[in-house]
Amino acid sequence: MNQTFDLSFFHLLATQGSLAATARELGVTPPAVSKRLAALEARFGVRLVNRTTRSMSLTSEGELYFSHAARILTQINEVEQMVVSSRATPKGLIRVNASLGFGRRHIGPALAAFFSRYPEVEIQLKITDHPLDLATHGFDLGIRFGTLPDAAFHARKIASNRRLVCASPLYLEKHGTPMRLSDLQQHNCIFIRQNETPYGVWSFTTGSRTQNIKVRGALGCNDGEVALNWALEGYGILMRAEWDIARYVRSGRLRLVLEDETPTRADVYAVYPQQLHLSARLRSLIDFLVERFAHIDHVEDAE
Repeated sequence: MNQTFDLSFFHLLATQGSLAATARELGVTPPAVSKRLAALEARFGVRLVNRTTRSMSLTSEGELYFSHAARILTQINEVEQMVVSSRATPKGLIRVNASLGFGRRHIGPALAAFFSRYPEVEIQLKITDHPLDLATHGFDLGIRFGTLPDAAFHARKIASNRRLVCASPLYLEKHGTPMRLSDLQQHNCIFIRQNETPYGVWSFTTGSRTQNIKVRGALGCNDGEVALNWALEGYGILMRAEWDIARYVRSGRLRLVLEDETPTRADVYAVYPQQLHLSARLRSLIDFLVERFAHIDHVEDAE
């Protein structure tokens, strides 16, 4: 026997209060309902209903079965609604927080493309120089780089972030090419300033070992696009995400240096508060970002 059908049948019988009413609801004869009930009681080996020619009432076992049937059927319905909502057309408001450079260049255009596909959504993007607390500021989604220690949030990787060290031919011809990591300390390095310290720290990973190199330079900025332009103009050596410099490496405006060394990765994640299930709009947006950034620019790509 189908146990879910048994639950539904008995729940209907108990709520209708009679065999005849249940038969009318199911579109069958009262003897068919009586036979179905008898088979159910035989399977359990207990009487579930006290019935006379004019009335019926639940036994204590019937009351127990009915109360659990109601709860289980509700849970089944909730699960079905979750599955249906996962396929629903995304609609409603999504609030997103992203960093300055990546948010401006990549997340902004991605959100516009998502809106073009799903015009029933409403999107609010806030670009900041530092990540904002999602819960405090009411964001549905945050775009974050690197390690994510906060257990209060779920995270899904949306893009690989391979960082590379580069400089313009003009700079290298004038100042020479670094051959070892220690050589960086003798060069003018353009680093992204996060605070008032006079140096930056570039991390490189070899196997399980991480080596931090202090770099200095006359030019520092908290905006990656400005730093990239300085490197293109020949003012120093830069560590930058591959997708930011790929087209310039292919064109020859920048050259990779220290190619045998591996800068520590800072992969990109979509971060969202923990919850039992995602809304259709948020799930669809994260899937969309994963798909879009699977094809982000690489040095080896053709023009």
